[in-house]
Amino acid sequence: MAKNKYDQLFDDADNAFNGLYKEEMQTLKGLSTDEIASISPKTQDADAYKALIEVIADASKNNLAQADLIQNIKQLGTVAIKIAKKVPQFAALL
Repeated sequence: MAKNKYDQLFDDADNAFNGLYKEEMQTLKGLSTDEIASISPKTQDADAYKALIEVIADASKNNLAQADLIQNIKQLGTVAIKIAKKVPQFAALL
């Protein structure tokens, strides 16, 4: 069966949700807009949230070491760190 242009995206998403940080991804994806806005109600915070999701999805898909993931989260900045702390597994590490 021929693959279409979306097959790789779906494969990547499946790998991220089945990877090393599966629970953390589910917790982050479950945060409401109000929870994110309560950290800092600026529009760029939505961008930080999206970037955080991408970093964790990539780490999950590639089985990135926890220390490397935490470093990548810290590089995203203060808002991303505050959002990541909403996930108990990350709160203890950040």
